[in-house]
Amino acid sequence: MNNTVIEIIERIGKSEDKLLEILIEIQNQETFNYLSKSNLKEVSNYLDISITKIFGIVEFYSMLSTEKRGKHIIQLCNSAPCYLEDGMHIKKIFEDVLGIQVGEITDDGMFSLEYCSCLGACDVAPAVRLDNEIFGELDRNQIFDLISTVRRRELDEKAII
Repeated sequence: MNNTVIEIIERIGKSEDKLLEILIEIQNQETFNYLSKSNLKEVSNYLDISITKIFGIVEFYSMLSTEKRGKHIIQLCNSAPCYLEDGMHIKKIFEDVLGIQVGEITDDGMFSLEYCSCLGACDVAPAVRLDNEIFGELDRNQIFDLISTVRRRELDEKAII
């Protein structure tokens, strides 16, 4: 048994209605920002919820993942409005700036790039979520500045430690 998983469940509450909150917290504790199969099995056993139900929840919510991801997650909205508003062009810019393709992690583990369902920001399509913040109507310079700002912030945090 993984003590971290049990501690999280005990702290949040050992009930099925707390499942999403538990899964988010477990994922936040993981180095690669994902839910491992062993952690999901442990949650299933400890809460007596079928593993199939848990996987269904993980697959439904775009903020959850069973695949390793970067410290900072960039999600490109894949809905029709974003696609029609040049979403593929934004995708290409992010891939060029980061040096990765959708579904990959930068070599330094800092960023991952992935698609997600509608972000609910059609008014600024094509929409992008970086961690928990929504951005829209980005151009190449804004994307470069956004990535550079996150990298600088990380370096500043390391310098303080």
